[in-house]
Amino acid sequence: MPVAVVTDSTHYLPREIIADYEIHQVSLYVNDGGTLTREADMPNFHAFYEDLRTRSDLPTTSQPSPGDFIAVYKPLIEAGFDIVSVHLGAGISGTCDSARQAAAELTGDGSQRRIEVVDSASAAGGLALIVLAAASAARGGRDVEAVKARALAAVDDVKIWFSVDTLEYLRRGGRIGAAQAWLGSALKIKPILSFDEVITPVERVRTNRRAFERMVELLEERKQSGASAWVVQYVEVPELAEQMVQRGREIFGTDPIFCTEIGPVIGTHAGPGVLGVSGINPDLLEP
Repeated sequence: MPVAVVTDSTHYLPREIIADYEIHQVSLYVNDGGTLTREADMPNFHAFYEDLRTRSDLPTTSQPSPGDFIAVYKPLIEAGFDIVSVHLGAGISGTCDSARQAAAELTGDGSQRRIEVVDSASAAGGLALIVLAAASAARGGRDVEAVKARALAAVDDVKIWFSVDTLEYLRRGGRIGAAQAWLGSALKIKPILSFDEVITPVERVRTNRRAFERMVELLEERKQSGASAWVVQYVEVPELAEQMVQRGREIFGTDPIFCTEIGPVIGTHAGPGVLGVSGINPDLLEP
């Protein structure tokens, strides 16, 4: 039977790629002063981040409910699809738990359809590449087991790195993970972090320029390991992102799959000034 791929809003893929690959989406939420807004309905990220820079309290973010997932899953199940649902890492969000609750409700009592939930153990560009790997396999006509296997292979292969201007947003949002140990020197360093189930410290450097060059070196390492499909993401630093795109073109000889801005659910916790890169083996993006 055909397979539908579902994800959540924290991948920040371009809309045209979502449409082209027929990827279905469930949105996370931003709670700002008691107003709950679906991230997928927030096109103006700049206004959100300008406000974030000056406020003393942070907005909060929340996972979709099982009902949100059921609203997306049920029409797909009724149309005859099996589903592979790939989501934001369970180490920082309960999104996968909500998806599994919805899947259990819809596939009990002898249902012939399957819903397989995959924890990406990643976020943003890393999640996006894993979703694209699953969607590529689905578009190639593979069955639900093969699409799930492709997603899990991508989870093992994908690497993501990002620099942040300050650890303060991660600290205040409670998502700092193992980088907690760096807080004492936070004003003196520019942290480079990764995502491996939780936020993971990679390296501390002294300047923004050195952080940029170090991430260029990490992209070069990805190329050498065969992961020649790559992406760039950012929060409120489009010029720096374009510089990274230019350097990436020199390394890979190709354009990135995409270069996009990270949205409010992840951006609330990372803060303005984020620059991120991610890469994957292109074989995992084949049908």
